[in-house]
Amino acid sequence: MTTPLQPRNTAMFYFQAWISFATAMTAMGIGIAYLPVSAWVRGFIGLGALFLVTSSFTLAKVIRDRQETETMVNRVDQARLEKLLSDHDVFRPETV
Repeated sequence: MTTPLQPRNTAMFYFQAWISFATAMTAMGIGIAYLPVSAWVRGFIGLGALFLVTSSFTLAKVIRDRQETETMVNRVDQARLEKLLSDHDVFRPETV
């Protein structure tokens, strides 16, 4: 049984993802800090931004977990099918 190779992300892809995340968070923080509004409004927007980031991480994890589960189920189903096909020999004479 051969398993297909899973595509892997490169180190530069991870680096780009972390850099873009850090840049976006820094820009959002600076933007909120320099808003010409009261501290209560800045706090509210900051908490909204924090909630958005944490919920995005949660959504990404849920989607990844679902994909891994589906992949695992597909692998188990494929292994069962391969075993069934290997056990069934069409050229073997039937015994009565």
